[in-house]
Amino acid sequence: MKKAGVLGATGSVGQRFILLLSEHPEFELSVLGASSRSAGKRYEDAVVWKQTDLLPESARDIIVQECKAEAFKDCDIIFSGLDADYAGEIEKEFVSSGLAVVSNAKNYRREADVPLIVPIVNPEHLEIVEQKVKSGQKGFQICISNCSTAGLVAPLKPLVEKFGPIDLLTTTTLQAISGAGFSPGVPGIDILDNIVPFISGEEEKMEWETRKILGGLSEDKKECRLVSEDAMKVSAQCNRVPVIDGHTECISLRFERRPPPSVEAVKQCLREYVCEASKLGCPSAPKNTIHVLEQNDRPQPRLDRVRDNGFGVSVGRIREDPVLDFKMVVLSHNTIIGAAGSGVLIGEILLKKGLI
Repeated sequence: MKKAGVLGATGSVGQRFILLLSEHPEFELSVLGASSRSAGKRYEDAVVWKQTDLLPESARDIIVQECKAEAFKDCDIIFSGLDADYAGEIEKEFVSSGLAVVSNAKNYRREADVPLIVPIVNPEHLEIVEQKVKSGQKGFQICISNCSTAGLVAPLKPLVEKFGPIDLLTTTTLQAISGAGFSPGVPGIDILDNIVPFISGEEEKMEWETRKILGGLSEDKKECRLVSEDAMKVSAQCNRVPVIDGHTECISLRFERRPPPSVEAVKQCLREYVCEASKLGCPSAPKNTIHVLEQNDRPQPRLDRVRDNGFGVSVGRIREDPVLDFKMVVLSHNTIIGAAGSGVLIGEILLKKGLI
């Protein structure tokens, strides 16, 4: 068993990390970190538990630590659910202290030598970490993508591999309120009987993150190379909707190749896609990476968000687009494959590859 630490353990993403790690077959929940207000308390006393699943027994009596590297020195891997306002300096200290950090925060996503990973999409970018480990570097940083980006790129990866580049891509999102966290979160008066057509910074993140995740690596495998804006134009519109969990995205895309593939060929490509995590036998990997749904009113958050325990992505309404080539609806669980679940699955891949 590898010892795992969680930073930001009392927050929304931290709580999800604890749920996923509490009975994990390969990771032992070892150290929990939070603010100085929570440090020194039993986790059960420090946290305002917001998950629908009960607080795991294995976490209740763990004494919360301040987010200092010294307290986590015996951990094999750190999962960070810290807010971006605090993550930068704390995670930097942890990496400098020789610790492996998998972070949900946005702070280091743009760094060329920090892989931005959706584990069911681009684990090959972990070659950057392999190069660091081979050179003798002990500490390293990996970033989890934005929650809405994870759902977007999941069907794009197999399509690009099979049919070649996508040169135009638009998405309109319907994003769950859990994506905003618990404190302050989305005020009830703002979201009840309402849709909020703005999420600060979200559209920009989706547009450039997609090009990094679908891009390649430098020749020496030490840096990421983004798909250029000229090669793939991405346009996102993001909306907050009154759904608790599950991000829905309405996607339209155009392939560079002419003529484009058929609708049935697109469906078959998505059905056949098997992510590397599944091939490696990672315990959290989805049995079916992408679920292609034929019902004309699916996917729906309440019915489809927990497919493969929230690690699978559902795609429906795949059809021709009169403006571009195809349009489809994608659903992903924003706090599992879109956040903490991605982090845990990245950790499992690192373990399979001998990088922790």
